[in-house]
Amino acid sequence: MDYKRLAELLFPDVTMTPEELEEKYPPRNLPEGAKVTRFAPSPTGFVHIGGVYQTMVGERLAHQSGGVFYLRIEDTDAKREVPGAAEGLINTLARYGIRFDEGAAIGENGEIIDRGDYGPYKQSLRGDIYHVYAKKLVSEGKAYPCFTTEEELRALEAVDKKAEVKSREWTEETEAEQKAAMRRLREFTIEDVERNLAAGNRFVLRILADGDPEKKTPFTDLVKGKLEIPENDEDFVLLKSDGIPTYHFAHAVDDHLMGTTHVVRGEEWLPSLPKHLQLFRYLGFKPVKYMHIAQLMRLDENGSKKKLSKRDMGANLNDYERMGYAPECVAEYVMTLLNSNFEEWHAQNADKSYLDFPFSIKKMSSSGCLFDFDKLNDVSKNVLSKLSADEIYKGTA
Repeated sequence: MDYKRLAELLFPDVTMTPEELEEKYPPRNLPEGAKVTRFAPSPTGFVHIGGVYQTMVGERLAHQSGGVFYLRIEDTDAKREVPGAAEGLINTLARYGIRFDEGAAIGENGEIIDRGDYGPYKQSLRGDIYHVYAKKLVSEGKAYPCFTTEEELRALEAVDKKAEVKSREWTEETEAEQKAAMRRLREFTIEDVERNLAAGNRFVLRILADGDPEKKTPFTDLVKGKLEIPENDEDFVLLKSDGIPTYHFAHAVDDHLMGTTHVVRGEEWLPSLPKHLQLFRYLGFKPVKYMHIAQLMRLDENGSKKKLSKRDMGANLNDYERMGYAPECVAEYVMTLLNSNFEEWHAQNADKSYLDFPFSIKKMSSSGCLFDFDKLNDVSKNVLSKLSADEIYKGTA
């Protein structure tokens, strides 16, 4: 296969090179040891309390080390995007004292603007960038097109989803079907591509996986510790049929170009780790350091722990304002969840802000923290008792 010719056929309008992009987004000039972290939500609804939990980790890591904390809006899934959600997210986080050094911000007229030199910070505006690296992967024989009908695309996406989640419905038979389908998709010629393009057929771009799932790779997660993860052998999608990147592809490209050093995300993304490490390797990027944090839990009516879902009271950050909780109270309560020694420190430093606390990754729970309204109320009483009447009035007016 002439991979360079294939790349030109698929991306004839892409003239910029990865080297030119590297010059446009040079390494950040930061002190040694400084961390660059980000919060990268999808604008699909309200801000979850788990988002604040995650965001405070990134903010503390960056600012305690003299680094950069930025906001990136991952809005590549237009079907799920909620109008105004991005603006609401930025305003809500600002109300809770989350300070971004750069990234997506609210302009004077209420529109989202870029603040910083590594934008655009909305993924929907970075399409040309992803295509540069997509063309590179094709030219090196590391990615290939898959021309299919809309019905076939939906079926393939369903298989991808199963592979991602690894649910209880997943069976050896399902896996064998997926692998057989992947082998068939790899069998094409340049003439097939030319014929499909001439007919106006769309394609998805898939990675050409080279992993052996029977092999385990040692990996150290900064929260979970030492792990062994399988190599990726799935030809997952990089670009959808509309040219929009998947989370996997955009994540690797953006975190590299924006100089991200540490990625803080939920532990539900651990199954995707083999894919992301393969992408960093294929693209020639230095991998970021990952922190997969445990999910917030709650007690159900039987006293058993379960994940705090979006439907539970207290999940929506806007609930706290309606219930009368001051933002400082919620922020300080979240800090008690992040580090078990925070309360002891605060008792000895009662006059200091929680932002003065020496946050440590090593003090984070790897198994999940329990969300407790009684504890939130206790923290709130302590915080409010130190405020003047004017401060309390201004905070609730």
